[in-house]
Amino acid sequence: MAARRTGVKGSCSRPDAAKGGEMRALIAGNWKMHGTGQALEEVRKVADAAAAIDCDLLLCPPATLLHRAVEASGGRLPIGAQDCHWERSGAFTGDISAEMLVDAGARAVIVGHSERRLYHAESDQQVEAKARAAQAVGLVTIICVGESEAERAAGQEMAVVGRQLSGSIPEGSSAQTCVVAYEPVWAIGSGRTPTREEILAMHGFIRTSLGRRLGGAGQAMRILYGGSVKPANAAQILGLPDVAGALVGGASLKADEFLAIARAAGQEINHGKPTLR
Repeated sequence: MAARRTGVKGSCSRPDAAKGGEMRALIAGNWKMHGTGQALEEVRKVADAAAAIDCDLLLCPPATLLHRAVEASGGRLPIGAQDCHWERSGAFTGDISAEMLVDAGARAVIVGHSERRLYHAESDQQVEAKARAAQAVGLVTIICVGESEAERAAGQEMAVVGRQLSGSIPEGSSAQTCVVAYEPVWAIGSGRTPTREEILAMHGFIRTSLGRRLGGAGQAMRILYGGSVKPANAAQILGLPDVAGALVGGASLKADEFLAIARAAGQEINHGKPTLR
């Protein structure tokens, strides 16, 4: 299926990767600290529609809903987690290991989200350790990077994201085990989004950085955009080169909004075989 774009050329990644059928758009929903049992109906609605959506879907509810969300999905929709510990087990009250997530039915996990980096003072080294632990038990890792408003104002956005990439992504990561999500911290939940040029520049920088460090594996890795993604701006963002999907926050809490974003991805991005099934 050819990419349908307006005003820009390219695919969800390097054109050669897309032509090989290896790249597929991913729309992942991060519910954050939202949702009780009643929210499982939204999971069922997304699962019901998943087969007709021309991209990969993933929902990451809070840990209290993880296993129930897997059951509600009926095997039609991959379910992920929002964090994990880097140790397999131990005296870490309140923490959850990657192995426990797999046992609960998770297929993927988000690590290094800006809220974890900010409110829990997580370092790049800790994020890398979490990603390594998750990959070791077969979880796809969505590794988040992004700069604050002050860092962008100071012209440090590339340096900050470059440092996070080099420090947070485990050696040996591949397109099958790792997804990078660029989330400008100042855009998350604010209703503000970067300009087209800012997204192009950062995603291009991330693609180049991944390629230099990981070679072909880095060139094939999906790069998601996150930060106030909603149905109204999804097509514009997802139509840009090197944007291979989205990490969606608030709009993922309602199935209709999440599916509208996913449909935009299916229309705007070249894609191949499902990778989260």
